Amino acid sequence: MATVAATISRLVRAPADRPARERRAGGRTKRRLARGAIAVALAVTGWIGVSASLGRALSRGDLATGHALAPANAQITGRLAQSLIREDSARRGHDRERGRALALEALRRDATVVPAVVTLGLDAELAGDRTRARRLFAYSERLSRRDLTTQLWALEDAVGRGDVGGALRHYDIALRTSPESADLLFPVLAAASANATVRAPLVRLLAGAPPWAAPFVSYVADHADDPLAAAQLLRAAGDAGFVIPASARAAAVTALARAGYVEQTWNFYVAGRRGLDRRRSRDPRFTADTSAATPLDWTPVESPGISASIQRGDGGGVFEVAAPASAGGAVLRQLQLLPPGRYRLIGHGTGISQPDGERPYWSITCHDGREFGRVDLPDLSRTGGRFGGNIVIPSGCGIQMLQLIARPVSAASGLSAQIDRVELEPAA
Repeated sequence: MATVAATISRLVRAPADRPARERRAGGRTKRRLARGAIAVALAVTGWIGVSASLGRALSRGDLATGHALAPANAQITGRLAQSLIREDSARRGHDRERGRALALEALRRDATVVPAVVTLGLDAELAGDRTRARRLFAYSERLSRRDLTTQLWALEDAVGRGDVGGALRHYDIALRTSPESADLLFPVLAAASANATVRAPLVRLLAGAPPWAAPFVSYVADHADDPLAAAQLLRAAGDAGFVIPASARAAAVTALARAGYVEQTWNFYVAGRRGLDRRRSRDPRFTADTSAATPLDWTPVESPGISASIQRGDGGGVFEVAAPASAGGAVLRQLQLLPPGRYRLIGHGTGISQPDGERPYWSITCHDGREFGRVDLPDLSRTGGRFGGNIVIPSGCGIQMLQLIARPVSAASGLSAQIDRVELEPAA
């Protein structure tokens, strides 16, 4: 008992001999740091585990009732203390003193009650005593690395001290032990990853493939405010040996293209791919696996009443489209990054024998919507299925969209066609 009492006393006492300079540092700067740490930590103090005992079961919904039923249960007392600190912060009431008293009561019964230690740590932080808060949270982490509030406080403390490695260590622990914290932590870590000082050690962490790495990388690709920074992180992580999910690669390519980064889009797309030429369209025989297609891959476009799909086989693939007589619009597209110049579109298909003005056509437009090239498909029953035409890419249009456009037809049977080869290449 004497050892327990000594431990509690050492942890909770406020150092009487702090220099005046350190006390002054508890002013504006320290309060600002404290507010950041407390805001995050208090937000999760309600994430409390429960057990099967009656007192603990009741404490899940009513900690005060649980404490009344089991006043000698140090765990319940500690959780009640922690909830009071949270509620006091939210409503600026007077529960903080009671929370501190309950935490001390819990620790007198059991010096290993993590919620009680966390309560005292939060109380010290709210009082502007970061030194004592740091000592209490360090003890809490020694007791359990699984306490999310402890990890969040330690993370904020490391950030405040400029300790990037320490902050990432606590991110890693929090995300490993509390996967639900991803909703809270991913946005912050994603924003920080745009900073090169953070990106390098973060890449080393991702290279170890922690369980949260793939969801995080996907989050960055989908939500990054800066697509260039997101692509740099994904590229660096891939170079370090981390396997980037195909969906994340696709999202990064899409974001770069939408932002108008021509060179960066192409460089990121071709990384790890062989035999690609920016002056040509890709996948002329529809053989690529596009389960996570990017805009630079063939993408069927379905709309009400129109069925469009790519079917793959051992000898190659085929694009199939079926539409009722009255339907029309884009049915297949692929983004291009062609340099200015003359190009030829060639291909082969079946099922296109409608009258002039009703047959599908290929259209290429600039990123601003201006159409500067069109190839009308002939009656393929008369050409052996072959089609072709010339297109000129003007200067000042670095991103283009190649699309197959279906037209409404007069035949009651509508449109049913197949394209088994199409390629846009430099004109000879």
